Amino acid sequence: MVLQYFKEKEKIEKSIAKDIYKNILKKSNYLLINNNYFVEKNYKSSFEIVSILIILYIKYNIRNKIKNAKAINQELIDLFISDLDESLRTKGIGDMSIGKYVKSYVKKFYFRLSRFNIDLDDLNINFFEDYLANFDFIIKGHESSAAKSFYNFSKKISNSFK
Repeated sequence: MVLQYFKEKEKIEKSIAKDIYKNILKKSNYLLINNNYFVEKNYKSSFEIVSILIILYIKYNIRNKIKNAKAINQELIDLFISDLDESLRTKGIGDMSIGKYVKSYVKKFYFRLSRFNIDLDDLNINFFEDYLANFDFIIKGHESSAAKSFYNFSKKISNSFK
């Protein structure tokens, strides 16, 4: 009987994470398609955008003390890794080397997460400009436009918690 309760709770957290992840993918596609400040509109750029948006959701879940935030954030990361695996397979990466590719992308994600060390109350366009300057998916000199877009999305994410 107790086990049933935990399974039900897990389903709720997984459902919440799936909804958030779908939202992240929609926002990512919107950013990628509707802006010209990306070096290329490809898998790498998509990965970078999705990574930043996941990081924002994780940080906001923690800051807003969302019930079961840790489990929801873990589900988000699990969905992301599963999506990485599936999309790399779709790109033609074989079973023998898929683990190496997924591992390298997961390392990149955690590196980006470690570089996103700011209190969300202090989040501003300048932070995003500095943050984006560390990576090479934005055309040099266009960091300000990209920073504004990411900052606006962070505000929308923040407002969704109210």
